[in-house]
Amino acid sequence: MSNYNWCHGPNCHKSHTQDRIRGVKGSKVLRTRKVTLPRPEYINMYSYFCSNGCYNDYANTHINEIVALHPRTEALETPIDVVKEQATDYFGRPYVNTKIVSVDNNGG
Repeated sequence: MSNYNWCHGPNCHKSHTQDRIRGVKGSKVLRTRKVTLPRPEYINMYSYFCSNGCYNDYANTHINEIVALHPRTEALETPIDVVKEQATDYFGRPYVNTKIVSVDNNGG
């Protein structure tokens, strides 16, 4: 198994940069960049794309297929509790500090 992937950006091979030029005089090409694979615990989007621009090109091109894999049919919710605390500022003036605290409904 190789220790790199080719960038998955649909336009990576069209970017005019020196590191993409390959071939001999008369038959030069722009080639997609290689992306070095990290250790397995660090695999993420940068394991498949050479830049954020290539990632965005891929996501914008394939957004319908990506969403079709896991469509969101309802909103996600996180249970919270809103806590209001009295506090004083540097000059001793009172104010109310509002905090949002996550609630664990699992009883754990």
